Order: sequence, then C-alpha cells, then structure tokens
Amino acid sequence: MFLPSKKDLKTALEVFAVFQWPLSVFLIVITVIFVNLYLVVFTSYWPVTVLILTWLAYDWKTPERGGRRVTSVRNWRLWKHYCDYFPLRLLKTHDISPSDNYILVCHPHGVLSHSWFGQFATNGLCFSKIFPGITPYVLTLGAFFWVPLLRDYVMSSGTCSVSQSSMDFLLTHRGTGNMLIVVVGGLAECKYSLPGSTTLVLKNRTGFVRMALRHGVPLIPAYAFGEADLYSQHIFTPGGLVNRFQKWFQSMVHIYPCAFYGRGFTENSWGLLPYAQPVTTIVGKPLPLPKIENPSQETVAKYHALYTDALRKLFDQHKTKFGISETQELVIV
Repeated sequence: MFLPSKKDLKTALEVFAVFQWPLSVFLIVITVIFVNLYLVVFTSYWPVTVLILTWLAYDWKTPERGGRRVTSVRNWRLWKHYCDYFPLRLLKTHDISPSDNYILVCHPHGVLSHSWFGQFATNGLCFSKIFPGITPYVLTLGAFFWVPLLRDYVMSSGTCSVSQSSMDFLLTHRGTGNMLIVVVGGLAECKYSLPGSTTLVLKNRTGFVRMALRHGVPLIPAYAFGEADLYSQHIFTPGGLVNRFQKWFQSMVHIYPCAFYGRGFTENSWGLLPYAQPVTTIVGKPLPLPKIENPSQETVAKYHALYTDALRKLFDQHKTKFGISETQELVIV
C-alpha cells in the first residue's frame, strides 16, 4: 500500500494553507448572501437577517476602532505552513523601539499580497519575536468589512480599515508600539506585478506621508523581493478590445483587472495558486518625521521625496542578493 512520505504531507499542508485563505473568503461571502436571501424569500425566519443587519450596523465602526484581534487565530499552525509554502522570510535592518508608533510602508503590492498577509496578519514567522513589543495592524480596503462573518475573520488577524479615521484612532488611542502596515501601491499596482518587474505606483501616493506628518510618526520602508514573481500575467494587445476594457475599468474603479495565473495543485500544472518562489521582505530604517498637524503640499512633497530616496537606497543595498542585476533600478510611476 502506498503511503505518502513526510515531505509529501508537508507539501500538501502548505498547498492547503495557501489555497484555503482565498477559498474561505469566497465561501463566506457566497454563504452569507445566499443563506440570508433564502431566509428572507423562502422562510419565515427573516428576523434572523434583520438581527444580523442590526448587529452589522451597530458594529460598523469596529474596523476603524482597532478591530477585534484574536491572538489564537494569528497563532494557528496553519499559518506556519502558509509561510513555508513559498517560503517567506522577514528581515529587519534596524531595531524598532516600542516607545513610538510607526507606519510601515510596503512595496510592491503584488497580485494578492501574499507576503504581507503571511508576515504581518499572522504570526507564522514569529513577528512578535522579530519585533518585540510591537503590535502590527494590517490596513486594507473597507470592502472586506461589509460582509458579516467575513469581517470578523479578517479582523481576527489584526486587520483594520485603511481609512483616515482608522489610522487616526490607531495612532492616538492605542498607546505606543503600534505598527500600521500600509501597501501604498494598492490594486492599481497589480498591472506591474510581473516576474522581474521592479515598478511601483508611488509618485502620486502621498496620503501616508501626510498622515505620518500629522501624527509625527516615523515611516519605515519595506520591500518584498520576490512578491512580483509569484504570478504571471497574460498581456493583451495594446489598444485592443480587452486592453481598452482594462483601462476603462481602472479609470472607473481604480482597480486594474489583470489576467493573472500561477500553478495548480501539482507542481507543473497551471492554476491560480502562487508559484512556490521564495519571498524575502527587508524592513528598513525608520525615517523620523516632525509633527505638523496641517502640512502644506510642499512639506508633504519634501518628505515624500525623502521617503522615496530611503526606499531606493534600501532596494539598491539588497537587490543583488536576490538575483536583481546591479544596473536594474526601482521604477516609480
């Protein structure tokens, strides 16, 4: 009788760990929508749906008030398998003091931000040991908090809304030692997530600098070498029908609908799992900023330029260690 080896079992667990996260999101959304439609249309239990919506309205501001972190969920053994799949690594270049708050600015976004999720929304890489005394808050789109159950699952990882009120609350009402994780390129950066790409959407992203100035907190640049290599994309003919639709869709909702693909459940098959490529995130030195409650556009531009220079320096210092040529530069659009 064939018995799988320990290596085969470990690989299967890693694949399951990566696959279950987007699958869980999809299943929760579909289940909540169809169950509540069924209760309202076909049964007399519509008050259950009313109660759910009432609770949602009552709890609506929680993602902007620090969320609802569940330490036991962050410590699931499942997340260790998730991080081992690639594998992910998290390296700091300087110690981070818990006596201050910080905004950690992450690049690049990637297609599905696998590295940022594994490294900061879970304790799969022992974040608490790498950054003792620091509490991470991954900030994401408010749409993740619109669906009952899904919002609770997302918040259990320590994830909060990326809105201004959310950041203001975390930087003023939670003491010190808080690290806000912001992936500034957002979904607009997905179109540049190609193997070998070093293009970032950053030139006109200044909100994180303004927020840091308002609260006088340091900015920390972080670059994930390998994040852009986790998926391939089909590039449609420039000017063609599909390409025009992509540009129109992006102009309407600021999301670029890229046709990405990776591997399947077996190593050499096609599918939507990310490629099992190592991703190493380098966390740079905190860049201190003065506290200016109402910074002018010129002041924001000045510190945005200083941050961009610090990010370029971090990238250039480490790029050759991860297979990037000495001549290849960071492209800012």
